[in-house]
Amino acid sequence: MLNLLKKKVGFTLIEMLLVVALMGIILALTTPIYSLFQTKNDLDLATESIKTALYRAQTLSRNMIGDDTWGVYIQNEDIILFKGTSYSLSNPNFDEITKMSTRVVTSGTTEIIFNKLTGEPQNIANIELSIDNETKTITINEKGVQGN
Repeated sequence: MLNLLKKKVGFTLIEMLLVVALMGIILALTTPIYSLFQTKNDLDLATESIKTALYRAQTLSRNMIGDDTWGVYIQNEDIILFKGTSYSLSNPNFDEITKMSTRVVTSGTTEIIFNKLTGEPQNIANIELSIDNETKTITINEKGVQGN
């Protein structure tokens, strides 16, 4: 009689399979959303990093820090703030390097230099950043940096 009153405790195989199946469905639905979020985040970070370097180069040139022009050079995943009239002639001791995601592909102008005292860019340019189907453009006009 005591054996009949005892209640069995535990999960059945069907209950366990249902939980595993539900977890699989939830994972399958959330993975693309996470991937899209990661792509957008990498693109936003790269855009803001380049814009920050451009603003800094413009400010340094305008304030004639080091009595020289300053510029930004974009190469692979590196954003390089440099002192001088061109990146190839610059002194690497003054370089400030910022990394961006290796997934970001840049196109357009890779070197922007700002004039001493005025802080105006020497060239009007566009820098396009993209990952998969997402794209952002930074525009450097005659007054400086514009962008989305």
